[in-house]
Amino acid sequence: MSLESIIQDALKIAMLEKNQAALRTLRAVKSAIVLIKTDKGFEGEVTNAQEVLLLQKLVKQRKESGAIFSEQNRDDLASKEFEEIEIIQTFLPKQLSEEELTSLLKDVIAETGASSMKDMDRVIGLANQRLAGQAEGQVIAKIVKNSLQ
Repeated sequence: MSLESIIQDALKIAMLEKNQAALRTLRAVKSAIVLIKTDKGFEGEVTNAQEVLLLQKLVKQRKESGAIFSEQNRDDLASKEFEEIEIIQTFLPKQLSEEELTSLLKDVIAETGASSMKDMDRVIGLANQRLAGQAEGQVIAKIVKNSLQ
């Protein structure tokens, strides 16, 4: 079942429950999917990897907005952003703990034969392919950097 159909079903439930936060968030996700589909040069269906990247992008945008609103003492707007993050994250794969992630990244480092910071890009590239949606890129990069030093 595609993300778009899952979102559509969730939208129906949110409408019945009159859940304004869920409606606002789910409509934004649906809109982002439609934008991908109508993008020039796009053919076929949105892949699972594209869906995960889209959701991660939406979460990242809301985290940045929430941080800015918090800095400006606009807690009312910040709370909306953080509320939307929680809703979007329900559609993402389970996030790995730092211990699990460190263990998996050590395996990737061993597999690639990386031994210095020069190999960091190769390790991160492979890790991002394998762990798509299960960890943020910044966290992966930080752990790899610490492991290769």
